[in-house]
Amino acid sequence: MPVLLFAEHSDGQFKKPALEAATYGYDLAQQMGTELIAVSVGMVSDEALNKLGEYGVRKVYAVRNQDFNSFVNAAYAAATVRVAQQTQSSVVVCSQTYNGRAVAARVAARLDAAALPGVISLSDASNHFDARRLAYSGKGVQELQAVREKLVIVVKTNGYKVEANPGPIEIAESSFEADRMDLGVVARELVKASEGISLTEAETVVSAGRGMKGPENWGMIEELAGLLGAATACSKPTADMGWRPHHEHVGQTGIQIAPNLYIAIGISGAIQHLAGVSSSKHIVVINKDPEAPFFKIADYGIVGDLFEVVPKLIAEIRSVKAGA
Repeated sequence: MPVLLFAEHSDGQFKKPALEAATYGYDLAQQMGTELIAVSVGMVSDEALNKLGEYGVRKVYAVRNQDFNSFVNAAYAAATVRVAQQTQSSVVVCSQTYNGRAVAARVAARLDAAALPGVISLSDASNHFDARRLAYSGKGVQELQAVREKLVIVVKTNGYKVEANPGPIEIAESSFEADRMDLGVVARELVKASEGISLTEAETVVSAGRGMKGPENWGMIEELAGLLGAATACSKPTADMGWRPHHEHVGQTGIQIAPNLYIAIGISGAIQHLAGVSSSKHIVVINKDPEAPFFKIADYGIVGDLFEVVPKLIAEIRSVKAGA
């Protein structure tokens, strides 16, 4: 029985979360002595589908019709379940994105499978499947054990490696037609709040808070982020005051992220904010208050006025880039 990957795409392209899930699925399939297959729902080109073969997928079922031009969680889940049943897949792997989690929950319910969210490691699947996930806002690690035969595994974003496992891939067209009930609500239009790098996919995030003193000073944050190829974020108070859009708010009540590098500028580090960013691999804090709570979990800290530190940091990065 193969491992089935729900290959999530964005505008027809597979991004890092999908490739993380593919790598996880491939490693799990190798451990189980089987192969990794995938289901792609939506209008995705053969060229993009072939990319999955570089990350361990050996066959992809392409569900391509007009019903799936926009994401509909019930319909996408139904298509995934159909492929899982046809291929007798006992394990389905998804990415821990908004769409991935929406699909995973419905797939688990329809397959009567155990759902394991936010998995960060590969464990022995020879008997009962064991998994590890972060808990208590990233301050602890929870051990999970699934006792059902069918599993839906959700791989934490930036929680697993991306590794190439190239090989031949077969593209199989699927004629699946969604039930009208599953298409009861469809997205007619998607308006992006802004261009740039998605917070959930970004490897580097530059974030700022009330220490910026006002929205008119945010230019330096955007400039720094641009130089680093980073996404921008903010604390809850700055979003509540209208300084920054709410989709940039990271924290316990906002978006929870786990980039490789998180730079916090003018943010004190309230526990609610730390809950959303503590999974970051490296944290850099710039704050003029040496007693700011953020320094307790920072890997690197600069005590100083951000209006002096950030311009110097920008100038230094520009100098390095110019020398390269």
